[in-house]
Amino acid sequence: MKKLLLVGAALALGGCQAVVLEPAGDVAIQQRNLIYIATALMLIVIIPVMVMTVVFAWKYRAGNEKANYDPNWDHSTKIELAVWSVPLLIIVVLGAVTWTMTHLLDPYRPLGRLDSDKAIIANVEPLKVEVVSLDWKWLFIYPQYGVASLNVMAAPVDRPIEFSLTSTVVMNSFYVPALAGMIYTMPGMETKLHAVINEPGDFDGFSANYSGKGFSEMRFNFMARDDAGFDEWIESVRASEEHLDRTLYRKLEAPTVSDPERLFGSVDPDLFDLIVNMCVDPAKMCMSEMMAIDRNGGLGLAGIHNTLPETGLSRGVARASVFGPAPRYLAAICTPDEAIAALREIEKPEVRDRFKRLTSLNLPQPHEADMTPIMIADLAATFEELASDGRRTTP
Repeated sequence: MKKLLLVGAALALGGCQAVVLEPAGDVAIQQRNLIYIATALMLIVIIPVMVMTVVFAWKYRAGNEKANYDPNWDHSTKIELAVWSVPLLIIVVLGAVTWTMTHLLDPYRPLGRLDSDKAIIANVEPLKVEVVSLDWKWLFIYPQYGVASLNVMAAPVDRPIEFSLTSTVVMNSFYVPALAGMIYTMPGMETKLHAVINEPGDFDGFSANYSGKGFSEMRFNFMARDDAGFDEWIESVRASEEHLDRTLYRKLEAPTVSDPERLFGSVDPDLFDLIVNMCVDPAKMCMSEMMAIDRNGGLGLAGIHNTLPETGLSRGVARASVFGPAPRYLAAICTPDEAIAALREIEKPEVRDRFKRLTSLNLPQPHEADMTPIMIADLAATFEELASDGRRTTP
C-alpha cells in the first residue's frame, strides 16, 4: 500500500510544471536567480538552527549523564558574536543584492540584454504591445502592425518587448510566469513592462489580481515564435475581416467569461489612447482634455457660466437658476486706469474671440459674448467718469 501511495504521488506531481523556477525569458530567469540567492542566504541560519535543535535535544536529554550540567551559565562571547554577526552579514548582503536587482529589473527600465550571452542589437526595434484588461478577458493591440487580438498574443524570440498596459473598470495584474514578473493594470493609467522571451513555445498568461466572478477564467495564450513564425501569425491576423473601432470595443467592454480567441485585422490607431483617457464613448470628455483645462487655469469665467443651470431669458434661451438672479462674478479688483485699459483691449476683434464660452458634448451650444462693442464703450466711459472723481472700480 505504501508503494502504491508513493507511485500515485509521483504520478500526480509529474503533471506539475514549476514554470517560475524554469522560465523561458531572461527577466524571469533573473528574478528566479534572486529567489535562489535569497533562499540560500536565509538557509545559512535556518539549517544550523534545525540541526542544532536535534543535536541539543539528543545531547542534553535526561538520560545522558555524561552531558555537562551548568545551571549558573549566563554568557558566552562566542555565541553572542555568532548570533549577532551572522544575521547582520546576511541582511547586508541580501539588502545589497535585492536593491541592485530591484533597479535592474524595474519593469519601466528598458532591457540591457537579451540573455546572459546575448546583448541588445542596436538596430532592432522593440515589439510594442498595448494591453487592455477587461472583464474578464485580455485585449492586445499591435500598433506597429495595425492589428489586435483577444485572449491570445504572439511575440518573436530574442526580440525586446515593450508592453503598455491599462484597464477598463477595475485593477488587474498582467502575469506570464515564463516571461517576467507581474505588473498592475489600472483604469485611467498606463503602466510599462519590458521583457524578452528566449525560447519558442506556448505559455500561460493570466490575471493575478482578483477582479470578480470571472477572474479564474481570465487567461490567455502567450505564443513565442521565431521571426518567420511571428510574421506568419501577423499575416493570419491581418486576414481577419473584423475591424476594432470604438463601437466594437464598447461591445467588448461588456463583462463576459471564457471568451474564445479572436483576431482583428485592423484597429483604430488612437484606440489605446482613448481607453487610457477613458473617452472611447464620444459623449465623454477625455482626461487629457480635462487636465489641459486645469493646467490653463480651469474653465474660465465664461466656461463656468456655461456649466451653471439655466437662469432667466437670454437671447431667447431659458436659463434657470436654483436660487437668486443670473450669476455674477468678481474677476478682479483694479484701478480705474487698469479697468479702462482692459475694456479698450476687449474692443479688439482678436481679443473678443477669446471670450467665447467653452463647449462640451454634454452642454448646450454657447452663445456669442454678451458684451457688445457699444456696451464696452459705455462701460469705458463710465469708468473714465469714475476715475475723474478719484474712485476705485470693481469690475
